[in-house]
Amino acid sequence: MRSTLIAAAVMAVAGTAGPVGPALAQGEGPGVHFVENWDLDGDGTVTLAELEEHRADVFYMFDENEDGMLAAAEYTLFDETRAADMANNGGGHGQGKGQGALQRASDGMSLAFNDTDGDGAVSEAEFIGKSGDWMELLDRNGDGVVTTDDFGRH
Repeated sequence: MRSTLIAAAVMAVAGTAGPVGPALAQGEGPGVHFVENWDLDGDGTVTLAELEEHRADVFYMFDENEDGMLAAAEYTLFDETRAADMANNGGGHGQGKGQGALQRASDGMSLAFNDTDGDGAVSEAEFIGKSGDWMELLDRNGDGVVTTDDFGRH
């Protein structure tokens, strides 16, 4: 089933990281898993361009019927996969509290955040277009990039 393959692909992508700094290499602290997944060039920072590029990849993986939209069923699979990833790799940071940086990261991937026209589905343009707003949620120190430091602030 394509859903199973997509979920496996997401987990495989999540497990690949380029060169990382000492904290990331040791897998310590809040936000390490996020930065490992979204820092496409391995420099320890996540830029807006990296968010946009990776969000496009994520969108493609979950658009099962390849119609350029994430419909309700596709978003359900997306939510389930993200929840499993968070449970397996969140390190206990921010889980179950409904607040904190990891909650902001999760909120930025939600249907409610990305469905800008309120039609119950998310187009590729909507999903990628929300990258800047997501960056604003994540970049707590306002330096224009996301690092593990941004996950230490509540």
